[in-house]
Amino acid sequence: MADEQDRTSLARALSSAVRGEVEFDAAARALMTMDASNYRRVPLGVVAPRDADDVAAALAVCRAHEVPVVPRGGGTSIAGQATGTGVVLDLTRHLRSVVELDAASRTAVVQPGVVLDDLRAAAAPHGLTFGPDPSTHSRCTLGGMIGNNSCGSHSVAWGTTADNVEALTVARYGGDTIGLTGRGGWNGAPAGLRELAAGHLALLRTGFPELPRRISGYALDALLPERGPDLVRAFCGSEGTLGVVTEATVRLVEVPRARALAVLGYADESAAAEAAPGLLPYHPLTVEGMAADLVREPAGLPRGGAWLFVETGGATPAEARAHAERILRAADAVDAAVVTEPAGQRALWRIREDASGTATRMPDGSEAWPGWEDCAVPPARLGPYLREFRSLLAGHGLRGTPYGHFGEGCIHVRIDFDLLSGDGVARFRRFSEELAELVVAHGGSLSGEHGDGLARAELLSRMYGDELVALFGQFKDAWDPYGGMNPGVLARPARLDENLRFDVLPKRPVDVTFGYPDDGGDFSAAVRRCVGVGKCRTARPTGGDVMCPSFRATGQEAHSTRGRARLLHEMLAGEVVTDGWRSEEVRGALDLCLSCKGCRSDCPVGVDMATYKAEFLHHHYRGRLRPAAHYAMGRLPQWLWLAAPFAGVLNALARVRPLAALAKRLAGIAPERTIPVLAGETFSRWAGRRRGGRAVTLPSDRVVTVWPDTFTDHLSPEVGRAAVRVLEAAGRTPVLPARGVCCGLTYVSTGQLDKARTVMRRTLDRMAPSLGDPLVVLEPSCAATLRTDLPELLPDDPRAIELGASVRTLAQYLEEYAPDWQPPRLDRPVVGQTHCHQHAVLGDAAERRLRERAGLTGELSGGCCGLAGNFGFERGHWGVSVACAEEQLLPSVRDAEPGTQVLADGFSCRTQLAQLAGVRGRHLAELLAEGCRGPADDTPGPRGG
Repeated sequence: MADEQDRTSLARALSSAVRGEVEFDAAARALMTMDASNYRRVPLGVVAPRDADDVAAALAVCRAHEVPVVPRGGGTSIAGQATGTGVVLDLTRHLRSVVELDAASRTAVVQPGVVLDDLRAAAAPHGLTFGPDPSTHSRCTLGGMIGNNSCGSHSVAWGTTADNVEALTVARYGGDTIGLTGRGGWNGAPAGLRELAAGHLALLRTGFPELPRRISGYALDALLPERGPDLVRAFCGSEGTLGVVTEATVRLVEVPRARALAVLGYADESAAAEAAPGLLPYHPLTVEGMAADLVREPAGLPRGGAWLFVETGGATPAEARAHAERILRAADAVDAAVVTEPAGQRALWRIREDASGTATRMPDGSEAWPGWEDCAVPPARLGPYLREFRSLLAGHGLRGTPYGHFGEGCIHVRIDFDLLSGDGVARFRRFSEELAELVVAHGGSLSGEHGDGLARAELLSRMYGDELVALFGQFKDAWDPYGGMNPGVLARPARLDENLRFDVLPKRPVDVTFGYPDDGGDFSAAVRRCVGVGKCRTARPTGGDVMCPSFRATGQEAHSTRGRARLLHEMLAGEVVTDGWRSEEVRGALDLCLSCKGCRSDCPVGVDMATYKAEFLHHHYRGRLRPAAHYAMGRLPQWLWLAAPFAGVLNALARVRPLAALAKRLAGIAPERTIPVLAGETFSRWAGRRRGGRAVTLPSDRVVTVWPDTFTDHLSPEVGRAAVRVLEAAGRTPVLPARGVCCGLTYVSTGQLDKARTVMRRTLDRMAPSLGDPLVVLEPSCAATLRTDLPELLPDDPRAIELGASVRTLAQYLEEYAPDWQPPRLDRPVVGQTHCHQHAVLGDAAERRLRERAGLTGELSGGCCGLAGNFGFERGHWGVSVACAEEQLLPSVRDAEPGTQVLADGFSCRTQLAQLAGVRGRHLAELLAEGCRGPADDTPGPRGG
């Protein structure tokens, strides 16, 4: 558009025409500048239509204002086609219903914003599913799958999305709507399309290679009379360049009653690729391949440098297993295993699915990028192609690790392109041109799954020739005569080295406080970690995942890890978000980040938004007045130390409602919250009383330091007392460190990083006598802070690394230092939640084993309790806090059988349970202490220091 006045006029016109949200503010635009590709295009605004009429109305307004439109689903496109310079139609907010599901005909009618997993969940009770299943199945949408003709791991059995779509309703640029039926002749065809096909029959019959993963370009061969013509198939894979799908009728397939997974190990990926075609005659459901470089933990995988994942189905588990074993015998693998247990299969498939994120980092931690993510060749040519591909990489001094759909000749690969310098971008172009020639030489397709987008469309003439590419332009013009639908993609494409998202970032590292050791100390590189695969947008939690609780509570992109990373990227770029660290757009998005650290472990590329949030708040409020909660809860250790002598009086005053209400208002605490009760005797004072002035004279390997974190010390000393009893029962002598130690958690979470470092340095000074000795930390959030934030905030102090490495949970300490100790048999069921910081930083494997040895049965839920330190106490966070708790924790507690013990090692989790469910959660130490024989609580005991 010409100027700001035109943009304002467009926004007003859209607001008048549609009932959905119309957002032209900086934050909304910043969130949509990128997808999961290397590309960035800044939109004028975003429209979230409520229904098909809204879509048509928006397209009519944009046509009248001559503004381009790009439809967007989950934003997981890897070639740049989900970005645009005009208006982005966000189809995920409202158009996400399964309108109808007919089990008898095995069809479903869906809106474009339906997430694939939601459709699969609706079909599952009928024994049905939607066949195509990309690794982004938990967040990709049906509209996006139709636009890209997505495939997934089961296309060997069930084909691409185009093979599974029966009918479409499409709104065109300008607002008119047409209906298309597969193999329904020319009904609904735009004017001139029939004549276009009739005039080029020979070209349509000879110009398209025959291979299962030919996704590149438009599927014009579907217009041949012997194929229907099939306008639905011709439309699929058009990448938003022809129109907007407002409704689709899709075919469903029967789910095998039982599945087995044969995992076959080979020397390298070329050997695996050459073996894959030989398995196809056995009719597997999948033949997936990946190499060892992409595997974080090889647990459960057979020996080898690369693997094929071959899934089979059957009417019974025995039949599925027998099918898998036939394949295993025919495979000639280095090593192999057949897995039939559903949990084991899920764990192995997760390794494969996470490769899309893991591949974004090379083994040495350097960055790798998409761009040539999914070329496909005939399966029989995959082995030779991979060898030549490796040679081409080496010739350009590049590295990448292939993985993907070996059974259909389609590989994914992230390559360590240097996209930050002019020379690096030039090499990216040269490599792209040469790789296109290599793919074509093997009879392949430039895209085998993700579409051409901005990454490959420029090179389509090398695959199809100039005459057929010119026909692509005429095909688009028939559908979109005004050229308003996603220009620059497929027809008359942009150059592949334009619009790169890295051009706008600072050329020198930004001055920051954390060390960012895995990103070379560069905050821009840390933010670049987010490549947009969108796992944080998963609406349905899987396994024990935590990420991203605020997105699952709100459903808004701004409150996903990806959305926040995008806003930080735009803050650094300074084009859309223009006020840097003072940005209110970034602050607003980070406000609902719970700092749960779930993304640190659950994000495939290890984005750590809790750290980025602390960094941002540090700069945002530097030299300015902070929110009241930062002074109240951010400096909680100070206030609790001052309050300890007056605990009884303060507890009594807190029960006076007017006084409590006033205190909460002044402290920025949510009015719905109850102020926690202060301990009458702190854990430290109790331990000192037990010591009675006696020194510790036992051998040092029998002495263990117990960390008196703020929460255990002042708010739940019973946890500390229980831990002491357990450690004593295990033959150890617990001691406490010198007074005044603190991990700095509350200062970090509120971005008071200068204060946090002061506190941490003081702690290191006071811990100096015992540095290197094991340190048992009972509060998971404090343990995580010592393990990660301490060394990252004091990267130049070797004592910080030493102290962080010494941190153990109670279960970890007992397993490592008292392996022969037998815990008491409690033999009771448990329910509850693994603390999010423990999940993300420390892991809970030792806790699981200890619970099993103690006879504590049952699984703890994932997710986040929603309190998350100060977050759930802050005014304005009540609704999100409750929604997070209601996602997994509270339902699991309500559904528990009578007599089930509620476990919650974190003070926040126990507080949330008490305040929302009236349930007392207990630390694992408390349960174990009940069964331990030992001295009474008041028996004198030693205190170190």
